[in-house]
Amino acid sequence: MTHPVLVAVDGNSLLHRSYHARAHTGYRLDDGRPAWAVQGLLTQVAAAAGRACAAYLVVGFDDPDASLRRERWPSYKAHRPAKLATLTAQVRLAAEALTELGVAVVIPPRLEADDVLASAAAYGRACGLATVLVSSDRDCYALVDEHTRLLRVLDGGLGGSPMLDPARLERLLGVRPDQYPDLAALRGDPSDNLPGVRGIGPATAVRLLSEFGTAEALFADLEEGGQRVRRVVGPALAARLALPSSLAAWAHNLEVMRMHRDVDLGLGPGLELPATPGRPGRLPLQAVAVRQVYGRFDLAVETAVRGLCSELPGRPRPRDHDPDWQPQRPRSSARFPPLRRPRAAHLQQRLF
Repeated sequence: MTHPVLVAVDGNSLLHRSYHARAHTGYRLDDGRPAWAVQGLLTQVAAAAGRACAAYLVVGFDDPDASLRRERWPSYKAHRPAKLATLTAQVRLAAEALTELGVAVVIPPRLEADDVLASAAAYGRACGLATVLVSSDRDCYALVDEHTRLLRVLDGGLGGSPMLDPARLERLLGVRPDQYPDLAALRGDPSDNLPGVRGIGPATAVRLLSEFGTAEALFADLEEGGQRVRRVVGPALAARLALPSSLAAWAHNLEVMRMHRDVDLGLGPGLELPATPGRPGRLPLQAVAVRQVYGRFDLAVETAVRGLCSELPGRPRPRDHDPDWQPQRPRSSARFPPLRRPRAAHLQQRLF
């Protein structure tokens, strides 16, 4: 069974990656404004929409002026240096270009792009859509379910980036997507200045969650004496986990990482199926606008049209995306060597 696809892109994540990956080009518009990161973002947006056969397209950005999380927890991301002026300018430029294209651009007051993606997953589920999230942020692991896939952007572009479903993610991490918030809260996230529970790394967190299912059940066992915890991690680490500071660190991280799922995506309370072209966020986009914007940034116009616009002669555009699609077996009779056995989850994480 196929469903129309809602693609939600983490604009900040992709723009930051492009800012550093393409800085050597120093590309600027004719008026002198820096635009190399916007080039990368626009290229990836078109590629993601084409790969997922999107019917709806949303790009989310962090609120650049205020942060609810920093207001409540001043240490959140406090170690990060101030954004460079050339990066800040390109965030605004990217939002303007995407709006001109007809993409639904969402900058939620005091919230972040992660909250936009979490809201897109909830919205797609409520509207009967298949949702594809596009981000390099590991926090999005928690959003993957039977209706939602994650296109995890890695170095090398979207062509080499995996599309993660619940089974693939569990094989990668060793835990189910719904267990990932507990894994992240126990492990901590240095990139967000969130120390984890002392002595708990990814591998230990996976062992504990495999045994208990949830961190709440883990701490409940500790309150009852911690016999099962000692059996899993030994008496020394069990004693450390029993400290009030361990429970406090897990609870604090879990609350900070909690994503808002009620951000207005600008798509309306209900969706017309099939999508109505010409409205923000509905694909196909207008080819005239796509050619103007991508041409202005010296990008491959026809490639963008194929990903974002209506059918081209001889290239029918698939209407829906089948999340169960698998490539057909090659007709060649050539034999290929067997795949290597999967590596342990804690080693795979350095790739993803």
